[in-house]
Amino acid sequence: MLHAMPICLTQYGMMAEKHWREHLPKLVRELEAKGQLQEALFEAEEKTKDDLYDTMSELRKQGYNPQQSHDTAWEIVRERYILLPPEEP
Repeated sequence: MLHAMPICLTQYGMMAEKHWREHLPKLVRELEAKGQLQEALFEAEEKTKDDLYDTMSELRKQGYNPQQSHDTAWEIVRERYILLPPEEP
């Protein structure tokens, strides 16, 4: 039987977990019940990193400086995978 390596989350994954637990408790319960929460958080983290990098590259081509491109890309990307809209009550 193969044992999965423990997943170590970075700031993005930890931010997602905090946000999800607070605003998407039903989703968190479902993922935990299936044993998929850490995997989902890791996926959100990876997609965020990739998307952030791509978006920053595009903004740099448009003349943004490194700080501006990072800050603007973060505002765009964080809503996609980490700061998801709250569940309906």
